[in-house]
Amino acid sequence: MRIFSPTETESSERRVAIVPASVTKLTALGAQVAVEAGIGASVNFSDPEYRDAGAQIVADRRPTLASADIVLRLRKPPLADIAALKRACIHVSFLDPFTDVETVRALAAAGVSAICMEMIPRSTIAQKMDALSSQASLAGYVAVLLGANRLDRIFPMMMTPAGTIPPAKVFIIGVGVAGLQAIATAKRLGAVVEAFDTRPGVEEQVKSLGGKFVKVDLGEIGQTAQGYAKELTPEQLAKQREVMEQRCAQADLVITTAQVFGRKAPVIITKAMLEKMKPGTIVVDMAVESGGNVECSIPDEDIVVNGVKIIGWRNLAGRVPRAASAMYSSNLTNLVDHFWDRTAKTFRLDPANEILRDCLVTHDGAIVNERIRTLAL
Repeated sequence: MRIFSPTETESSERRVAIVPASVTKLTALGAQVAVEAGIGASVNFSDPEYRDAGAQIVADRRPTLASADIVLRLRKPPLADIAALKRACIHVSFLDPFTDVETVRALAAAGVSAICMEMIPRSTIAQKMDALSSQASLAGYVAVLLGANRLDRIFPMMMTPAGTIPPAKVFIIGVGVAGLQAIATAKRLGAVVEAFDTRPGVEEQVKSLGGKFVKVDLGEIGQTAQGYAKELTPEQLAKQREVMEQRCAQADLVITTAQVFGRKAPVIITKAMLEKMKPGTIVVDMAVESGGNVECSIPDEDIVVNGVKIIGWRNLAGRVPRAASAMYSSNLTNLVDHFWDRTAKTFRLDPANEILRDCLVTHDGAIVNERIRTLAL
């Protein structure tokens, strides 16, 4: 079976889908692996390193796309690449299926079996393939470093002959994978950390990392099958904002991570709340790609509102691209390995499989994921 990984086409994307270590593992399964020339340049992997790992280096992606049985990439494919794929090809990548229905339709029309990495289920058996979590963990780390870099004070308490400098106060909203990593990173740097989540069950996780959990009685709250918090009612949001306003006003750095899978992120910090924060406070909106948790945030920009600086950078994991590439490449390799038939040396694609029935979006000329099919109608 022939596996191909092309270079990413988005100029701002420095992450890559496959690293040399993964090539070694895939070829050991019996797959023939090809990568596009220069694929690892953005993370300082050379073509000879890929060749030494067992990959064929190809200069022209078009004929290789046309002959590949499996295509592994990071970002969603351009429409021109979809047109080049052979029917029944398996394509694995992030797809942004809830907002880019056109790409999904094109994949279905081309007869491609498209596996969407955003929709890998958050189950124990699929944990090793969960690219959203691996990238979110790195994003949480980067968010803290961005805030620390912009802050006009240091994180740890420092006692000197000139006096004592108190530690910075960090408030993290949303305790998923990104939020937990942000808590851990801020604590390592010496900050006093508070965190809030609509799910009371995460309190122990916050405490285990040295943070203080902020409790708000919101009544009935649950989480989705993907592990995300369910969307709040307007009344619950208003009650949450009352407590958020108090904590944000005391914080030096606020990091928001709250997202609802497949839907626009909730606005948690309003302009009125920003106006009550201390001048010099930094706010990092990690949900800016899905609409933003902060009312004034702008994708890929730093803005200032009444002395409060709001950072709305997208693709935070991509700011540590070598580590992010290694983790994503491992997720892809684990997925291929899990479904690999070692006797036939082929990928066993069973749409009824408990993992694939969630993340297989198109197959055999149709959109097979019910949620995405409804959007595409």
